[in-house]
Amino acid sequence: MDEVFKALADPSRRRLLDSLNARNGQSLRELCAGLDMARQSVSKHLSLLEAANLVATVWRGREKLHYLNAEPINAIAQRWISQYDRDRVHALADLKTALESEPMSKPEFVYTTYINTTPERLWQALTDPAFTARYWGTTFDTDWKVGSSMTWNEHGITTADPGQVILESEPCRRLSYTWHTFTPEWYAGAKDWVSADFLDRAVKERRSKVTFDIEPAGPLVKLTVVHDGFEPDSVVLETVSQGWPHLLSSLKSLLETGEPLPDPEPVGARQGG
Repeated sequence: MDEVFKALADPSRRRLLDSLNARNGQSLRELCAGLDMARQSVSKHLSLLEAANLVATVWRGREKLHYLNAEPINAIAQRWISQYDRDRVHALADLKTALESEPMSKPEFVYTTYINTTPERLWQALTDPAFTARYWGTTFDTDWKVGSSMTWNEHGITTADPGQVILESEPCRRLSYTWHTFTPEWYAGAKDWVSADFLDRAVKERRSKVTFDIEPAGPLVKLTVVHDGFEPDSVVLETVSQGWPHLLSSLKSLLETGEPLPDPEPVGARQGG
């Protein structure tokens, strides 16, 4: 957290975060064009923001894109906001809310967190029903091999569809699969959480996919989650962007303390939509 506070203390770095908050997923060239800063200075500031985990990066071919990462803000909020007068941390709370609720300016969701665990244990937490049921309320019937189908079981709802498949599977390194199908049966079990309008719009959108990248980082493991493949103005993206931060924080809590976070109102990734 010291690195986060130090990074936020510099006005130039705050300007970079403001730029990403306005338009996420920018390259170094795009960030330099939008700010009156030398390329070398921007690159140096971005490196410090990455080290503080306030910025996550994703490679698209040979281009490195930068994303505002909500995880450190969530961690600060969980540690500090409940301990002090809320008026004194109002700005921080507003930033946390904005990061979790605003639709992404690029049609994808990117989130990076560091977990005190091993790659093997994290892989198990992403695939083993005994783990996923605890922090997600969801289990998957699949052999986790590329091309294999997936059946989703969430909160008593079973969703099977030929389009639900494993796209990439490198144990303890990388996992990618398509998102579930929004069926009438799924909606029948989820209608307390989502509206009929959401279902009407979601079924018309192309299927998205989620990718988990696992990297050793000293005694920790770096987990980067990319949920992409959305259309512009996707209602599914807007919803999962609200749900993923809590789900991944709950995963981190389960691996580090043995207990997931308490359930909020079921939204976003937790509700599968």
